[in-house]
Amino acid sequence: RNLMGLVVVAIHIGDTELYFVNRRTCRHENSLVSVKLWHKGAYKGAISGEMVKCEMIQTIPIETFLESHNTYDLIIDARSPHEYGESHVPSAQNFYALNDAEHHEVGTIYKQISPFEARVKGASYVCLNAARHIHDIYPAFTPNSRIAIYCARGGMRSSSLGTILSNIGYRIDRVIGGYKSYRTFVTGYLDTLPPLNFITLGGNTGCGKSDLLNELDNVIDLEKMANHYGSVFGDVNGAQPSQKEFQNRLTHALLSLKPEKKGFVEAESKRIGKIMLPSSLYKQMESGFRIEITAPIEQRVERIMRMYDSMDEHFFMERMERISPYISRDDKTSAIAAFENGDLPRVSEILLTQYYDKVYKVTIKPDMSIHNDDPLKTLDILRGIQDEQQC
Repeated sequence: RNLMGLVVVAIHIGDTELYFVNRRTCRHENSLVSVKLWHKGAYKGAISGEMVKCEMIQTIPIETFLESHNTYDLIIDARSPHEYGESHVPSAQNFYALNDAEHHEVGTIYKQISPFEARVKGASYVCLNAARHIHDIYPAFTPNSRIAIYCARGGMRSSSLGTILSNIGYRIDRVIGGYKSYRTFVTGYLDTLPPLNFITLGGNTGCGKSDLLNELDNVIDLEKMANHYGSVFGDVNGAQPSQKEFQNRLTHALLSLKPEKKGFVEAESKRIGKIMLPSSLYKQMESGFRIEITAPIEQRVERIMRMYDSMDEHFFMERMERISPYISRDDKTSAIAAFENGDLPRVSEILLTQYYDKVYKVTIKPDMSIHNDDPLKTLDILRGIQDEQQC
C-alpha cells in the first residue's frame, strides 16, 4: 500500500505480519508509527487508497547535511541577521527566528529573569517572524520541497521555525548541533585535508590565469572566494568576506572537487588581502604540478586595464602611496599623471613592468611553461594535462 509516498509491503508468516517501508522515500522514524497505526486501523482511509499524514521533520548530523547540501531546494539559516552576516553556510538564506534586537532581548530575559519568560517572549516573536517568512517561502517552494534548517546550536530557533514549516507541508531536515557543529567540521576538515593533487598555475600579473580558471573544470578559485586579486590593488571590487566565511566557501569548493581528476588552482601567497590560507592547503598548492603562464605585454596590459577602469581616483592614489617604497619616484609620477589623463594603457604598462613583475617575481622553478598568446590553445593544453594526470 502507499502511505503518503511510502511504499509499504505486508508479508504474512503464520500469525505474524511484517511491514517493509521504503526509507529512501521517507526516512523519518514517524513513518514507522504511521505504518503501525495504519495496521491497527487508525488510518482506515489508507486501505481505500487515501493518503495518510506522515511527519515531515527529522534531525540529521552535520555529515549527512553536507552530503546532501546540493540537493536541498532551500537551506534556511534561522539565526539573527547579524550572526548570518558574519558567516553562514554557502547558499543558505536568512529566514531568522529572531531578529538582532529580539535575539538580544530574549537572551537578556533568559539570564536576568527566567528561561520560561524568555521562551514565552521568544515564541511570540518567532510566530510573528514566521508569518512574514511564509509569505516569501510559499510562492517560491511547492509542498514537499526539501528544506534544511539550522540555528546556532540546533536548538529552539531552528526547531520552532522547522516545526511550523513541517506542518505546512515541507520536508524539513534540522541540523543537529546547528552552525556550531558545521564550523567544527569546517575547521577540522581544513586542518587535515586529504591529498588534493593540484595543478598549480603561476605566472606574472595579467597573464590570464583567472580567465583560464573560469573556463576549466575542477577548479578552486581562491581570489574569487576571497574577493581579492591578491595585490595591493586587489580589493578594488569591495570588502572581503570574513575569515570564517572564506573557510566555509573553501570547504564546500574542496568537497565539490571530482576526486578522479586533478584540480586547478592559482598560485597564491599565504595571505590574500586579509584572508589567510590554511597551511594544509598552501603546502599542497606548493607541491602540486606547477605550470608557469606567460603572455605578451600587450595582452597583459589589456587584461589589467579592466581592473583600473572601475577604480576611482581616491582608491588609486591611496594605493599608489602604499607602493611608494617599491617603485621609483619617476615611475610613480608617470603612473599618476597617466591615470589623471585617462591613459589607462600607460598606467597598466608602468605598473606591470615597474611594480608587479619586480615585487611579485616567482623564484620557484615550474614543471612546465605555457605562453598564453592564444587562450583557446592554452585551454586545450591544460585540459590535456589534466586528462593525462588523472588521479
